[in-house]
Amino acid sequence: MSNSASERRSFGARLTQAMQDRGPLCVGIDPHPALLAQWGLADDAAALRTFSHSVLEATADIAAAIKPQVALFERHGSRGLGVLEEILAEARELGVLTIADAKRGDIGSTMQAYAEAWLADGSPLAADSLTVSPYLGFESLRPALDLAAETGRGIFVLALTSNPEGASVQHVGGQDSVARRIIEAVAQENSSVTAGLGSLGLVVGATVAVAARDLGIDLAGSRAPLLAPGLGAQGATAKDMREDFGNAWSQVLANSSRGILKAGPSVEGLRAATLETISSLQG
Repeated sequence: MSNSASERRSFGARLTQAMQDRGPLCVGIDPHPALLAQWGLADDAAALRTFSHSVLEATADIAAAIKPQVALFERHGSRGLGVLEEILAEARELGVLTIADAKRGDIGSTMQAYAEAWLADGSPLAADSLTVSPYLGFESLRPALDLAAETGRGIFVLALTSNPEGASVQHVGGQDSVARRIIEAVAQENSSVTAGLGSLGLVVGATVAVAARDLGIDLAGSRAPLLAPGLGAQGATAKDMREDFGNAWSQVLANSSRGILKAGPSVEGLRAATLETISSLQG
């Protein structure tokens, strides 16, 4: 991960390799107050550090990616963001891909600033990829799309989310839905990819993947990695996901957060839960 931007393989190529080598699992680092308490930790920045380093120690060599939930670090102010910087740096050293789950979305120079914070070489918050919201219009994301391409990083665009309110925007238009237009825009960005996954991905909730079929959406044709949160604690099973994603299953990067994190605080427990989850996805 330390090679220059000009020499670095694309994020899509690196993620494809990681999923082949390790299995299609992304582990969330979600230091939720309830989880901190369950681990016997205080709700402060020092506890964030203990929590996050334990997850990284347990999973960095077996998960395809890790996904820090940025909001749960931000709530601790500068100290929390300092811990996040440490975790992103350590993940780079350990060779595990990172997805900063920040869901940024804005316009113009503000979107450019978000892009530089999360995707620019040399930024203390630089991750391998970033989640973004396209609902100010897909082209509002252009500063992030361009900088990610320039630096060999990736983007995950919110497409079909599992929150009950999501359908009121994403499903509008039926067979010509808002979600379909977003996914087709992503497919266009990935159109030059001839093998493996593109560097522009989609976020598709594990519990709502069947909606893609109902809306006539071709997820497989997007060539996008499909970040699918909801495995485990939110109710999705590997069997359900395999059926619901259908011919796009090979593109799915399943995300489990609480389902694995509840096995802490021991590194051994976290590691065992991670390996069990990977096995279920490969079965």
